Amino acid sequence: MRSFTLRSPLRSPVPRPPSRARSHSASGMLRRRLTGLVAAVVTAGALLTGTTGQAQAVDTPLSQGRPVTASSVENAAYPAGLAVDGNGGTRWSSAAADNQWIRVDLGANSAINRVVLNWEAAYASTYQLQVSADGTNWVTVRNATGAAGQQTLDLSATGRYVRVLATARATAWGVSLWEFQVFGTAGTQAVPPGAVRVAEFLADCPYSHRLPDDPIVLPGLPGGSHMHSFFGNNATDAFSDLGRLATSGGTCNPVTDISSYWVPTLYADNVPVEPTGTTFYYLGEGVRDDVIANTQPLPRGLRIVAGNAKATGPDDNTISRWSCLHAGEVNPSHNFVNCPAGTMLESYLDFPQCWNGKDLDSADHKSHMAYPVGGACPATHPVPVPKLRQVLRYPVTGDPSRLRLASGPGYTMHGDFFNVWPAAEMERRVRDCINPIVKCGADGRP
Repeated sequence: MRSFTLRSPLRSPVPRPPSRARSHSASGMLRRRLTGLVAAVVTAGALLTGTTGQAQAVDTPLSQGRPVTASSVENAAYPAGLAVDGNGGTRWSSAAADNQWIRVDLGANSAINRVVLNWEAAYASTYQLQVSADGTNWVTVRNATGAAGQQTLDLSATGRYVRVLATARATAWGVSLWEFQVFGTAGTQAVPPGAVRVAEFLADCPYSHRLPDDPIVLPGLPGGSHMHSFFGNNATDAFSDLGRLATSGGTCNPVTDISSYWVPTLYADNVPVEPTGTTFYYLGEGVRDDVIANTQPLPRGLRIVAGNAKATGPDDNTISRWSCLHAGEVNPSHNFVNCPAGTMLESYLDFPQCWNGKDLDSADHKSHMAYPVGGACPATHPVPVPKLRQVLRYPVTGDPSRLRLASGPGYTMHGDFFNVWPAAEMERRVRDCINPIVKCGADGRP
Protein backbone atom coordinates (compact mmCIF):
# COMPACT_ATOMS: atom_id res chain seq x y z
CA MET A 1 0.00 0.00 0.00
CA ARG A 2 1.50 3.33 -0.94
CA SER A 3 2.33 5.81 1.79
CA PHE A 4 0.70 9.19 2.05
CA THR A 5 4.16 10.81 2.15
CA LEU A 6 4.97 9.51 -1.32
CA ARG A 7 1.52 10.23 -2.70
CA SER A 8 1.23 13.79 -1.63
CA PRO A 9 3.13 15.54 -4.47
CA LEU A 10 1.45 13.52 -7.21
CA ARG A 11 -2.03 13.10 -5.82
CA SER A 12 -2.91 16.65 -4.85
CA PRO A 13 -6.42 17.58 -5.96
CA VAL A 14 -6.73 18.78 -9.53
CA PRO A 15 -7.97 22.39 -9.71
CA ARG A 16 -11.57 22.75 -10.74
CA PRO A 17 -12.09 23.58 -14.44
CA PRO A 18 -13.16 27.15 -15.26
CA SER A 19 -16.80 28.06 -14.77
CA ARG A 20 -19.13 27.27 -17.63
CA ALA A 21 -20.81 30.65 -17.08
CA ARG A 22 -18.75 32.32 -19.83
CA SER A 23 -20.21 34.80 -22.32
CA HIS A 24 -22.64 33.50 -24.93
CA SER A 25 -20.70 35.25 -27.71
CA ALA A 26 -17.39 33.65 -26.75
CA SER A 27 -18.82 30.18 -26.26
CA GLY A 28 -20.88 30.52 -29.43
CA MET A 29 -17.79 31.47 -31.47
CA LEU A 30 -15.89 28.52 -30.04
CA ARG A 31 -18.74 26.17 -30.85
CA ARG A 32 -18.87 27.40 -34.44
CA ARG A 33 -15.15 26.87 -34.87
CA LEU A 34 -15.41 23.35 -33.51
CA THR A 35 -18.53 22.36 -35.46
CA GLY A 36 -16.67 20.70 -38.31
CA LEU A 37 -14.29 18.84 -36.01
CA VAL A 38 -17.06 17.63 -33.70
CA ALA A 39 -19.12 16.39 -36.65
CA ALA A 40 -16.15 14.37 -37.85
CA VAL A 41 -15.62 12.86 -34.43
CA VAL A 42 -19.30 11.93 -34.17
CA THR A 43 -19.09 10.20 -37.53
CA ALA A 44 -16.12 8.23 -36.25
CA GLY A 45 -18.21 7.14 -33.28
CA ALA A 46 -16.06 8.70 -30.58
CA LEU A 47 -17.50 12.02 -29.43
CA LEU A 48 -15.59 13.34 -26.43
CA THR A 49 -15.99 16.94 -25.30
CA GLY A 50 -14.15 18.51 -22.37
CA THR A 51 -14.93 21.50 -20.25
CA THR A 52 -14.91 23.71 -23.33
CA GLY A 53 -18.10 22.06 -24.60
CA GLN A 54 -21.57 23.57 -24.63
CA ALA A 55 -22.81 24.71 -21.24
CA GLN A 56 -25.33 22.36 -19.64
CA ALA A 57 -28.27 23.28 -17.47
CA VAL A 58 -27.79 22.44 -13.82
CA ASP A 59 -29.60 19.20 -13.06
CA THR A 60 -29.23 16.31 -10.66
CA PRO A 61 -27.41 13.26 -12.03
CA LEU A 62 -29.41 10.04 -12.25
CA SER A 63 -26.39 8.40 -10.62
CA GLN A 64 -26.23 10.54 -7.48
CA GLY A 65 -26.63 8.43 -4.35
CA ARG A 66 -27.38 5.30 -6.37
CA PRO A 67 -25.86 1.85 -5.59
CA VAL A 68 -22.33 1.64 -6.93
CA THR A 69 -19.72 -1.11 -7.03
CA ALA A 70 -16.13 -1.24 -8.18
CA SER A 71 -13.55 -3.82 -9.13
CA SER A 72 -11.36 -2.72 -6.22
CA VAL A 73 -10.57 0.09 -3.80
CA GLU A 74 -7.17 1.45 -2.84
CA ASN A 75 -8.22 1.25 0.81
CA ALA A 76 -11.26 1.85 2.99
CA ALA A 77 -10.86 5.63 2.77
CA TYR A 78 -11.78 5.67 -0.94
CA PRO A 79 -14.89 3.46 -1.44
CA ALA A 80 -16.83 3.47 -4.68
CA GLY A 81 -19.79 5.34 -3.17
CA LEU A 82 -17.75 8.52 -2.86
CA ALA A 83 -17.77 8.90 -6.65
CA VAL A 84 -21.56 9.34 -6.74
CA ASP A 85 -22.13 11.30 -3.53
CA GLY A 86 -22.36 14.71 -5.18
CA ASN A 87 -19.33 15.92 -3.19
CA GLY A 88 -16.48 17.06 -5.41
CA GLY A 89 -14.03 16.76 -2.53
CA THR A 90 -14.39 13.00 -2.02
CA ARG A 91 -13.28 10.28 -4.41
CA TRP A 92 -13.09 6.61 -5.32
CA SER A 93 -9.61 5.20 -5.89
CA SER A 94 -8.83 1.74 -7.29
CA ALA A 95 -6.00 -0.69 -6.71
CA ALA A 96 -2.82 -0.08 -8.71
CA ALA A 97 -3.69 -2.18 -11.75
CA ASP A 98 -5.15 -1.82 -15.23
CA ASN A 99 -8.66 -2.90 -16.22
CA GLN A 100 -10.28 -1.46 -13.10
CA TRP A 101 -13.94 -0.47 -13.25
CA ILE A 102 -16.68 1.35 -11.40
CA ARG A 103 -20.37 0.94 -12.18
CA VAL A 104 -23.57 2.55 -11.01
CA ASP A 105 -27.06 1.06 -10.88
CA LEU A 106 -29.67 3.59 -12.01
CA GLY A 107 -32.48 1.37 -10.73
CA ALA A 108 -34.18 0.89 -14.10
CA ASN A 109 -33.40 1.11 -17.81
CA SER A 110 -32.93 4.81 -18.43
CA ALA A 111 -32.24 7.05 -21.43
CA ILE A 112 -28.66 8.29 -21.00
CA ASN A 113 -27.55 11.44 -22.81
CA ARG A 114 -24.43 12.48 -20.95
CA VAL A 115 -21.73 11.18 -18.61
CA VAL A 116 -19.44 13.54 -16.72
CA LEU A 117 -16.21 12.23 -15.24
CA ASN A 118 -14.03 14.29 -12.92
CA TRP A 119 -10.67 12.50 -12.82
CA GLU A 120 -8.17 12.98 -10.04
CA ALA A 121 -4.44 13.25 -10.98
CA ALA A 122 -4.39 9.45 -11.23
CA TYR A 123 -6.62 9.15 -14.30
CA ALA A 124 -7.22 6.48 -16.95
CA SER A 125 -5.17 7.07 -20.06
CA THR A 126 -7.70 4.98 -21.98
CA TYR A 127 -11.10 3.76 -20.91
CA GLN A 128 -14.45 2.48 -22.15
CA LEU A 129 -17.91 3.66 -21.25
CA GLN A 130 -20.33 0.72 -21.13
CA VAL A 131 -24.04 0.16 -20.47
CA SER A 132 -26.01 -2.92 -19.50
CA ALA A 133 -29.63 -3.86 -18.86
CA ASP A 134 -28.81 -6.66 -16.40
CA GLY A 135 -25.37 -5.90 -14.96
CA THR A 136 -23.88 -8.93 -16.71
CA ASN A 137 -23.95 -8.30 -20.45
CA TRP A 138 -22.19 -5.07 -21.40
CA VAL A 139 -22.19 -2.91 -24.54
CA THR A 140 -19.34 -0.47 -25.12
CA VAL A 141 -20.81 2.86 -26.21
CA ARG A 142 -17.63 4.91 -26.12
CA ASN A 143 -13.87 4.40 -26.26
CA ALA A 144 -12.12 7.41 -24.80
CA THR A 145 -8.81 8.91 -23.78
CA GLY A 146 -8.67 10.29 -20.27
CA ALA A 147 -7.15 13.42 -18.77
CA ALA A 148 -6.93 14.87 -15.28
CA GLY A 149 -9.93 17.07 -14.55
CA GLN A 150 -13.47 17.04 -15.90
CA GLN A 151 -14.55 15.31 -19.09
CA THR A 152 -18.04 15.27 -20.58
CA LEU A 153 -19.15 12.49 -22.90
CA ASP A 154 -22.38 13.04 -24.84
CA LEU A 155 -24.29 9.83 -25.52
CA SER A 156 -27.45 8.37 -26.91
CA ALA A 157 -27.75 5.11 -24.99
CA THR A 158 -30.13 3.12 -22.81
CA GLY A 159 -29.29 1.00 -19.78
CA ARG A 160 -29.85 0.39 -16.12
CA TYR A 161 -26.14 0.02 -15.35
CA VAL A 162 -23.38 2.34 -16.52
CA ARG A 163 -19.74 1.32 -16.18
CA VAL A 164 -16.41 3.06 -16.65
CA LEU A 165 -13.77 0.45 -17.53
CA ALA A 166 -10.27 1.90 -17.18
CA THR A 167 -8.24 -0.20 -19.62
CA ALA A 168 -4.92 1.57 -18.92
CA ARG A 169 -3.58 3.85 -16.17
CA ALA A 170 -1.81 7.12 -16.75
CA THR A 171 0.28 6.79 -13.55
CA ALA A 172 1.83 4.11 -11.38
CA TRP A 173 -1.14 4.36 -9.03
CA GLY A 174 -4.63 3.09 -9.73
CA VAL A 175 -7.36 5.27 -11.20
CA SER A 176 -9.39 7.75 -9.20
CA LEU A 177 -12.61 9.70 -9.78
CA TRP A 178 -13.84 12.65 -7.76
CA GLU A 179 -17.27 12.29 -9.40
CA PHE A 180 -18.94 9.86 -11.83
CA GLN A 181 -22.17 11.47 -13.03
CA VAL A 182 -24.77 10.03 -15.39
CA PHE A 183 -27.44 12.33 -16.85
CA GLY A 184 -30.60 11.58 -18.83
CA THR A 185 -34.18 10.50 -18.28
CA ALA A 186 -34.82 8.03 -15.48
CA GLY A 187 -36.81 4.90 -16.25
CA THR A 188 -39.36 3.25 -14.01
CA GLN A 189 -38.24 0.15 -12.17
CA ALA A 190 -40.47 -2.82 -12.81
CA VAL A 191 -41.54 -4.16 -9.42
CA PRO A 192 -42.96 -7.72 -9.54
CA PRO A 193 -46.61 -8.03 -8.46
CA GLY A 194 -46.85 -8.53 -4.72
CA ALA A 195 -43.22 -7.54 -4.10
CA VAL A 196 -42.62 -6.23 -0.56
CA ARG A 197 -40.33 -3.26 0.04
CA VAL A 198 -37.95 -5.03 2.41
CA ALA A 199 -34.23 -5.39 1.68
CA GLU A 200 -33.73 -9.11 2.22
CA PHE A 201 -32.46 -12.41 0.90
CA LEU A 202 -31.98 -15.55 2.93
CA ALA A 203 -30.53 -19.03 3.28
CA ASP A 204 -32.13 -21.95 5.12
CA CYS A 205 -29.27 -24.06 6.49
CA PRO A 206 -30.26 -27.13 8.55
CA TYR A 207 -28.08 -28.62 11.27
CA SER A 208 -25.00 -30.38 9.90
CA HIS A 209 -22.87 -31.69 12.75
CA ARG A 210 -21.54 -31.07 16.26
CA LEU A 211 -17.90 -30.69 17.37
CA PRO A 212 -15.93 -29.06 20.24
CA ASP A 213 -14.09 -26.99 17.58
CA ASP A 214 -13.95 -23.34 16.58
CA PRO A 215 -11.93 -22.54 13.42
CA ILE A 216 -12.23 -18.77 13.98
CA VAL A 217 -11.44 -18.39 17.70
CA LEU A 218 -9.33 -21.53 18.16
CA PRO A 219 -8.03 -22.53 14.72
CA GLY A 220 -5.99 -25.71 14.54
CA LEU A 221 -7.02 -26.84 18.04
CA PRO A 222 -9.48 -29.76 17.71
CA GLY A 223 -11.41 -30.30 20.93
CA GLY A 224 -10.18 -26.98 22.31
CA SER A 225 -13.59 -25.31 22.44
CA HIS A 226 -16.93 -25.85 24.11
CA MET A 227 -19.37 -27.85 21.98
CA HIS A 228 -20.68 -26.11 18.87
CA SER A 229 -23.56 -26.95 16.56
CA PHE A 230 -22.69 -26.32 12.91
CA PHE A 231 -25.01 -25.36 10.05
CA GLY A 232 -24.33 -25.08 6.34
CA ASN A 233 -20.89 -26.32 5.33
CA ASN A 234 -20.49 -30.02 6.11
CA ALA A 235 -16.71 -29.96 6.50
CA THR A 236 -16.29 -27.32 9.20
CA ASP A 237 -13.80 -28.29 11.91
CA ALA A 238 -10.83 -26.80 13.76
CA PHE A 239 -8.70 -26.80 10.61
CA SER A 240 -11.20 -25.10 8.29
CA ASP A 241 -10.03 -22.23 6.13
CA LEU A 242 -11.48 -20.72 2.97
CA GLY A 243 -9.72 -23.19 0.69
CA ARG A 244 -10.98 -26.26 2.58
CA LEU A 245 -14.52 -24.96 2.97
CA ALA A 246 -14.77 -23.93 -0.69
CA THR A 247 -14.33 -27.54 -1.81
CA SER A 248 -17.10 -28.94 0.41
CA GLY A 249 -20.86 -29.13 0.07
CA GLY A 250 -23.39 -28.00 2.63
CA THR A 251 -26.95 -28.18 3.89
CA CYS A 252 -28.17 -24.77 2.75
CA ASN A 253 -30.97 -23.81 0.44
CA PRO A 254 -29.71 -22.33 -1.86
CA VAL A 255 -27.00 -24.92 -2.41
CA THR A 256 -24.72 -22.17 -3.72
CA ASP A 257 -24.29 -21.00 -0.11
CA ILE A 258 -21.59 -23.20 1.38
CA SER A 259 -20.83 -20.78 4.19
CA SER A 260 -20.34 -22.07 7.70
CA TYR A 261 -22.47 -20.92 10.64
CA TRP A 262 -22.16 -22.18 14.20
CA VAL A 263 -23.43 -21.56 17.75
CA PRO A 264 -22.91 -23.11 21.20
CA THR A 265 -24.93 -26.29 21.55
CA LEU A 266 -28.16 -26.04 23.55
CA TYR A 267 -28.80 -28.65 26.27
CA ALA A 268 -32.13 -29.53 27.90
CA ASP A 269 -31.66 -31.64 31.03
CA ASN A 270 -28.03 -32.07 29.85
CA VAL A 271 -29.15 -33.64 26.58
CA PRO A 272 -28.13 -31.80 23.38
CA VAL A 273 -31.03 -30.33 21.41
CA GLU A 274 -30.59 -29.11 17.84
CA PRO A 275 -32.83 -26.53 16.16
CA THR A 276 -35.39 -27.70 13.64
CA GLY A 277 -35.64 -24.27 12.05
CA THR A 278 -32.43 -22.56 10.91
CA THR A 279 -32.76 -19.44 8.77
CA PHE A 280 -30.04 -16.91 8.07
CA TYR A 281 -31.41 -13.60 6.80
CA TYR A 282 -29.28 -11.07 4.95
CA LEU A 283 -30.89 -7.67 5.49
CA GLY A 284 -30.65 -4.00 4.71
CA GLU A 285 -32.11 -2.47 7.85
CA GLY A 286 -31.10 -0.31 10.76
CA VAL A 287 -29.60 2.25 8.38
CA ARG A 288 -30.97 4.99 6.11
CA ASP A 289 -32.20 4.18 2.61
CA ASP A 290 -29.22 5.93 1.03
CA VAL A 291 -26.89 3.67 3.04
CA ILE A 292 -28.85 0.59 1.94
CA ALA A 293 -28.52 1.77 -1.66
CA ASN A 294 -24.73 1.75 -1.26
CA THR A 295 -24.48 -1.55 0.61
CA GLN A 296 -21.60 -3.67 -0.70
CA PRO A 297 -21.36 -7.47 -0.97
CA LEU A 298 -19.90 -9.34 1.98
CA PRO A 299 -16.32 -10.20 0.95
CA ARG A 300 -15.57 -13.88 0.50
CA GLY A 301 -13.59 -15.23 3.44
CA LEU A 302 -15.00 -12.68 5.91
CA ARG A 303 -15.23 -14.04 9.45
CA ILE A 304 -17.44 -12.51 12.15
CA VAL A 305 -18.32 -13.39 15.74
CA ALA A 306 -21.43 -11.79 17.27
CA GLY A 307 -22.66 -11.99 20.84
CA ASN A 308 -20.68 -12.54 24.04
CA ALA A 309 -19.64 -16.06 25.02
CA LYS A 310 -18.14 -14.71 28.26
CA ALA A 311 -21.14 -12.68 29.39
CA THR A 312 -21.68 -12.74 33.16
CA GLY A 313 -25.23 -11.39 33.04
CA PRO A 314 -28.01 -10.38 30.63
CA ASP A 315 -26.69 -6.82 30.34
CA ASP A 316 -23.37 -8.09 28.97
CA ASN A 317 -25.05 -9.26 25.78
CA THR A 318 -27.72 -7.01 24.35
CA ILE A 319 -27.37 -8.40 20.80
CA SER A 320 -28.81 -11.89 21.27
CA ARG A 321 -32.39 -12.46 22.40
CA TRP A 322 -34.75 -15.34 23.12
CA SER A 323 -38.50 -15.53 22.51
CA CYS A 324 -41.28 -18.03 21.79
CA LEU A 325 -42.59 -18.86 18.33
CA HIS A 326 -46.38 -18.44 17.92
CA ALA A 327 -46.79 -17.36 21.53
CA GLY A 328 -48.42 -14.01 20.99
CA GLU A 329 -47.18 -11.16 23.21
CA VAL A 330 -44.22 -12.89 24.83
CA ASN A 331 -41.49 -10.35 25.42
CA PRO A 332 -38.04 -11.23 24.09
CA SER A 333 -35.28 -11.62 26.67
CA HIS A 334 -31.51 -11.90 26.68
CA ASN A 335 -31.91 -15.08 28.73
CA PHE A 336 -34.05 -18.19 28.20
CA VAL A 337 -37.84 -17.72 28.39
CA ASN A 338 -40.61 -20.09 29.48
CA CYS A 339 -42.41 -21.08 26.26
CA PRO A 340 -45.91 -22.59 26.52
CA ALA A 341 -46.81 -25.93 25.00
CA GLY A 342 -47.42 -25.76 21.26
CA THR A 343 -44.69 -23.17 20.73
CA MET A 344 -40.93 -23.31 20.20
CA LEU A 345 -37.98 -21.55 21.78
CA GLU A 346 -36.47 -19.04 19.35
CA SER A 347 -33.00 -17.48 19.30
CA TYR A 348 -32.31 -14.24 17.38
CA LEU A 349 -28.83 -12.83 16.83
CA ASP A 350 -27.90 -9.82 14.69
CA PHE A 351 -24.37 -9.55 13.31
CA PRO A 352 -22.71 -6.14 12.71
CA GLN A 353 -23.12 -4.65 9.22
CA CYS A 354 -20.34 -2.05 8.96
CA TRP A 355 -16.95 -3.26 7.72
CA ASN A 356 -13.59 -1.46 7.93
CA GLY A 357 -13.06 -2.23 4.25
CA LYS A 358 -9.77 -4.09 4.56
CA ASP A 359 -9.65 -6.89 7.15
CA LEU A 360 -11.39 -10.27 6.80
CA ASP A 361 -10.80 -10.92 10.50
CA SER A 362 -9.29 -9.24 13.56
CA ALA A 363 -7.57 -10.34 16.76
CA ASP A 364 -10.83 -10.39 18.72
CA HIS A 365 -12.82 -11.41 15.61
CA LYS A 366 -15.04 -8.37 16.11
CA SER A 367 -13.01 -5.16 15.72
CA HIS A 368 -13.00 -5.23 11.92
CA MET A 369 -16.80 -4.89 12.09
CA ALA A 370 -19.12 -2.40 13.80
CA TYR A 371 -22.81 -1.74 14.32
CA PRO A 372 -24.34 1.36 12.68
CA VAL A 373 -24.79 4.59 14.61
CA GLY A 374 -27.58 7.03 13.82
CA GLY A 375 -28.64 5.17 10.69
CA ALA A 376 -25.18 5.10 9.11
CA CYS A 377 -21.83 3.35 9.41
CA PRO A 378 -19.18 5.05 11.56
CA ALA A 379 -16.15 6.63 9.87
CA THR A 380 -13.92 3.88 11.27
CA HIS A 381 -16.01 1.22 9.49
CA PRO A 382 -17.32 3.04 6.40
CA VAL A 383 -18.41 0.11 4.23
CA PRO A 384 -22.03 -1.03 4.71
CA VAL A 385 -22.63 -4.74 4.09
CA PRO A 386 -25.79 -6.83 4.56
CA LYS A 387 -26.79 -7.45 8.17
CA LEU A 388 -26.77 -11.19 8.94
CA ARG A 389 -29.63 -12.19 11.24
CA GLN A 390 -29.49 -15.70 12.63
CA VAL A 391 -32.86 -17.20 13.62
CA LEU A 392 -32.88 -20.64 15.27
CA ARG A 393 -35.99 -22.48 16.47
CA TYR A 394 -35.57 -25.23 19.05
CA PRO A 395 -38.23 -27.88 19.85
CA VAL A 396 -38.16 -26.88 23.52
CA THR A 397 -40.88 -25.55 25.85
CA GLY A 398 -41.46 -25.19 29.56
CA ASP A 399 -39.22 -24.45 32.52
CA PRO A 400 -36.10 -22.63 31.30
CA SER A 401 -34.09 -23.62 34.36
CA ARG A 402 -33.41 -26.99 32.74
CA LEU A 403 -31.74 -25.30 29.76
CA ARG A 404 -28.13 -24.29 29.26
CA LEU A 405 -25.75 -23.55 26.44
CA ALA A 406 -22.36 -25.17 26.05
CA SER A 407 -21.00 -21.70 26.82
CA GLY A 408 -23.22 -21.15 29.89
CA PRO A 409 -26.57 -19.40 30.51
CA GLY A 410 -28.78 -18.13 27.71
CA TYR A 411 -27.17 -14.69 27.70
CA THR A 412 -23.87 -16.26 26.54
CA MET A 413 -25.48 -17.01 23.17
CA HIS A 414 -23.13 -16.11 20.32
CA GLY A 415 -22.73 -16.96 16.67
CA ASP A 416 -19.84 -17.43 14.25
CA PHE A 417 -19.98 -16.84 10.51
CA PHE A 418 -17.42 -17.80 7.85
CA ASN A 419 -18.50 -16.41 4.47
CA VAL A 420 -18.03 -18.87 1.60
CA TRP A 421 -20.73 -17.51 -0.73
CA PRO A 422 -19.51 -17.42 -4.35
CA ALA A 423 -18.63 -13.77 -4.98
CA ALA A 424 -20.87 -13.45 -8.04
CA GLU A 425 -23.91 -14.87 -6.20
CA MET A 426 -23.42 -12.59 -3.21
CA GLU A 427 -22.99 -9.59 -5.51
CA ARG A 428 -26.15 -10.43 -7.46
CA ARG A 429 -28.26 -10.70 -4.33
CA VAL A 430 -26.98 -7.43 -2.93
CA ARG A 431 -27.58 -5.71 -6.28
CA ASP A 432 -31.07 -7.14 -6.89
CA CYS A 433 -32.43 -7.43 -3.34
CA ILE A 434 -30.60 -5.20 -0.85
CA ASN A 435 -29.73 -2.07 -2.88
CA PRO A 436 -33.22 -1.57 -4.41
CA ILE A 437 -34.90 -2.64 -1.10
CA VAL A 438 -36.68 -5.73 -2.41
CA LYS A 439 -37.67 -8.85 -0.45
CA CYS A 440 -36.15 -11.93 -2.08
CA GLY A 441 -36.33 -15.63 -1.31
CA ALA A 442 -33.62 -18.27 -1.02
CA ASP A 443 -33.08 -18.08 -4.79
CA GLY A 444 -32.18 -14.40 -4.50
CA ARG A 445 -35.19 -13.28 -6.54
CA PRO A 446 -38.33 -11.31 -5.59
